[in-house]
Amino acid sequence: MPTLFAGGRPDTGNVPQVGEATEEERMRSLVETLSAYIEHYHGGAVEMLSYDGETLKIKMSGACLGCPLSPVTLHGWVEGTAKQFFPSLRKVESI
Repeated sequence: MPTLFAGGRPDTGNVPQVGEATEEERMRSLVETLSAYIEHYHGGAVEMLSYDGETLKIKMSGACLGCPLSPVTLHGWVEGTAKQFFPSLRKVESI
């Protein structure tokens, strides 16, 4: 099993690189890694519903529901991290 948390941050080393998987598979893997971190440390979760190359649609659950900091998790954490790996990402929406 890969290490999910290196130094208190998600270890994204298990996210497939370009050419190893489709863009959608790579995004799903990244979101799953972020969700594992969020679940472990915060009791919430994020699930990828769709990704069309520009828009990532996410479902938030667990402690994220009703949390006043969920916009920070969605945009600051999920969107900020995803944009580092997917420069074509324009926005992240919670459904």
